[in-house]
Amino acid sequence: MSEHSQTEAEILRLAAAAGAGRSISPTEVARALAPGPGDAWRSRLTAIRRAAIRLAEAGQIDILRKGKPVAAADARGVIRLRLRGAEDG
Repeated sequence: MSEHSQTEAEILRLAAAAGAGRSISPTEVARALAPGPGDAWRSRLTAIRRAAIRLAEAGQIDILRKGKPVAAADARGVIRLRLRGAEDG
């Protein structure tokens, strides 16, 4: 499995595990992909954001800013991720 595929799969897995109406942070994905002590997970954040944009453009997830869905091109600053179609609880 390529790094892109692994990252996208982890985003989808964690978003599904969070449940309907719940979102996840890219940091959660990074920590799941790079477990252990230290901050090695930080180096994965850019790849995770890129994977999130690909998934959003493919219609699989929503990227949220301040709790509202935004276009992938507007995914700046603090974002959260949820499965597409999941309503806010």
